[in-house]
Amino acid sequence: MEPILLTGNAAAAWGARLAGVDYVPAFPITPQTEIIETLGAWLDSGAMPGRMVTLESEHSMLTAAGAAAATGVRVFSATSSQGLLHAMEMLYTVAGWRAPFVLVNVSRGLSAPITLEADHNDVLAARDSGFLQIHCTDCQEVVDSVLLAYRLAEDTAVRLPVMVNLDGFYLSFTREPVRLPDLAAAREFLPPFDPGSMRFAASAPQSQAVAVLGGSPYSYFRYETHLAARNAISVYQRIAAEFESRFGRERGAVEAYRCDDADIVFFMIGSFASKAREAVDRLREAGRRVGLLRPRLLRPYPAEIIASALLGVRGVAVVDQNISMGQGGVLHTELAAALYGRGSAPAILTSFIGGLGGREIAPQEFFEMAEVTFRAVDEGRSPPPRLLYTETELRELRKLQSVALAEREQTSPAGRATP
Repeated sequence: MEPILLTGNAAAAWGARLAGVDYVPAFPITPQTEIIETLGAWLDSGAMPGRMVTLESEHSMLTAAGAAAATGVRVFSATSSQGLLHAMEMLYTVAGWRAPFVLVNVSRGLSAPITLEADHNDVLAARDSGFLQIHCTDCQEVVDSVLLAYRLAEDTAVRLPVMVNLDGFYLSFTREPVRLPDLAAAREFLPPFDPGSMRFAASAPQSQAVAVLGGSPYSYFRYETHLAARNAISVYQRIAAEFESRFGRERGAVEAYRCDDADIVFFMIGSFASKAREAVDRLREAGRRVGLLRPRLLRPYPAEIIASALLGVRGVAVVDQNISMGQGGVLHTELAAALYGRGSAPAILTSFIGGLGGREIAPQEFFEMAEVTFRAVDEGRSPPPRLLYTETELRELRKLQSVALAEREQTSPAGRATP
């Protein structure tokens, strides 16, 4: 099929349509709303079969999604940012139910302060919930990842919900050329969902398990969920290989771009990785041996694949579009843990935190991160983590603070600033 221009949100909706979803519980939130609007228009016009139900909150939406998946239908939903946090209780619950469905998260920074633009603190807050996670860099990957996510979720060795993540605004509202799989080919790759023995039916009511468990059986079931998530690495690699053979697009668990002879590599996720790819090309033109390593699959964490890709690499510049308060970048922390004790691991990991709240990461900053990492390799010592932030930005912030202070002084009693 010839490529067409689609936003990231429209690509996510097309992924659900090609997957033949039966049920869409929905609650809109910026910047995810276009996904629900697009699916709603198709369902209303009869362009696709299925049913959409609008709920009163994201908490109810996730509850409905998990319950519907437990009845054996193919379920799709989407959320973002504070909506994902509002549903957090049910993320753990439906994953514990082993309910296989797909949730698209359109990443947006968390309040406070409030922002509408992208960073990854929302999706990474859910990384321990039992939801598997696939992270996208472009609109083509969004369509492809939704199809891959259903195959992964519904595999009998996994049976867990999967979250497909795309960046708000930078990807959700950006139009890019996308090749949509032919419907027949998509259905061959993703046949109808076979729920097997997990099906619940109103005509045959039943009660399974109990309300409260002690520590011993609780431990068993939690670890079973962990083992199912670990199974997902090999399952994902198998279905990604099948996807590539059918559609000609490589979608492995980790993208390694120009890493074979690299001295240092950038390590990051999300749409800004496309900026890193361009920086790699420009640094290569300047004679610097640089690569990019980008996990598509972040849960389960593909530690062995990452470690193998880093063989021979001397330093890694980890770019986190998130921050764990009091610790630093989540990707940096997890990469350090995955590589700890491996004699073949790169000696240097540099940590950079940037892109919070959609803040741009400029090409020059990628060049600077590379130089910092090369210098650390030469010195044999990793520098402290740093925030990507300029003096100009700091001056502009100080101006805003001075305006806010002046307003407080004008409105406080006797012209005094409030404490």
